[in-house]
Amino acid sequence: MFTMFEEDQKWRREYNKINFGEKSDYDEITVNRKLSETDSLNLISAKGIILKYGFPGYNLVGSEGSNKFWSIIQHCDDDLAFQKNFLILMDKEVKRNNASASNNAMLRDRVLISEGKKQIYGTQVRYNVELKKSQPFPIEDPDNVDVRRKKVGLSTLSDYLKLFNR
Repeated sequence: MFTMFEEDQKWRREYNKINFGEKSDYDEITVNRKLSETDSLNLISAKGIILKYGFPGYNLVGSEGSNKFWSIIQHCDDDLAFQKNFLILMDKEVKRNNASASNNAMLRDRVLISEGKKQIYGTQVRYNVELKKSQPFPIEDPDNVDVRRKKVGLSTLSDYLKLFNR
């Protein structure tokens, strides 16, 4: 599982380098191809892991392993049904304190955005070229977003957006 995560992060780092005009050891075509390949292979492996072992919660793989596995699921955008099923499993484990509530919130937002709906926690952002800053995708009840974020252990939305707008 850790190899899956390392490969996932390697190509995302290279993708970010290219997008921010930094030097990469790879050209854009290679990075995009490897990112897609990695996500596809990780999706297959993740399905196998869940089928064989069940939800990889803290009790099974520790907090670091569970968080890294969640990150892989977060990038399985080509299989929304799989992400939704994982979210159902994760909901149960969060209630048992066997998974991260903040990771659960981020995956929930990602699934909602993929479905064309408003997100709940404001964790999914996009870069606004005209404003030259990142902004969240539409949020349900934005006036109370920070209350919801606090309940799941997330920082305020304004602090979160600062991470993207450095």
